Amino acid sequence: MDKKTKTVLIILCLVIAFMDISGLPGVLLKVNIADVDHYIIPLMLNFILIGIIALVTLKTFNISYKFGLTNQGLADGLKRYAIPGVVAGVLSFIAFFVGLYPFDYVPTIWKILIEGVLYYVGVSIVEEFYVRGLFLNIVESFADKSENKTEIAIIVSSVVFGLGHIPGMIGMGIGVIVFKVISTIGMGFYFGTIYKKTGNLWMPIIMHAFIDICALPYCFTQNMRYETVSLILLLITYTTLTIYCVRQLFITKQS
Repeated sequence: MDKKTKTVLIILCLVIAFMDISGLPGVLLKVNIADVDHYIIPLMLNFILIGIIALVTLKTFNISYKFGLTNQGLADGLKRYAIPGVVAGVLSFIAFFVGLYPFDYVPTIWKILIEGVLYYVGVSIVEEFYVRGLFLNIVESFADKSENKTEIAIIVSSVVFGLGHIPGMIGMGIGVIVFKVISTIGMGFYFGTIYKKTGNLWMPIIMHAFIDICALPYCFTQNMRYETVSLILLLITYTTLTIYCVRQLFITKQS
């Protein structure tokens, strides 16, 4: 990665991160559709704006860096690395279901499709592009003299990924925040590992979307709580997933 490319990608990464974490400018609007949270549509419009900014920036500065948005290696990557993510997603769904049951709300189909599915597809595309496609590769380029540069980049990007979710947890108890941050770091390890193992950014995008959509039980409640049993199940799930990733990165490398 040459100096020009690195500089442009760093600035682009910072801009997208700010827009994603702050929700600006979309969060300034409110759009009401059925019982969909009025901030969801504006945030989805934000995703489109982020995409436009990214495309214009890369085109303007003639950046030809390969992020891995290709079909190459995707099918094989899914066969080799998707199962742990699918299991983690299903266990997450069970954790949420158990923690929220009995449910106290019947959502419209619009809430399920927009807030429970489409929104998270947008989240996965945006977050994987700037966290893995940009930030992880930038960190790896700075650590290019280390033989463990990829592992360093995955660790750093995963920790930042976890900490970056704290603003969305404001108001929750400190215990909930700690449990969720650790679990999110575990997700980051998985997304980073399968990205670098396959060289395909669609891998973490697909698995990120699947795992996020497994939070669908929250569409069926008006109480956005996290019960202790759910937090424990999530912590166990993503700690195990992290161990799997460490094994993939270090033990496989040594062999």
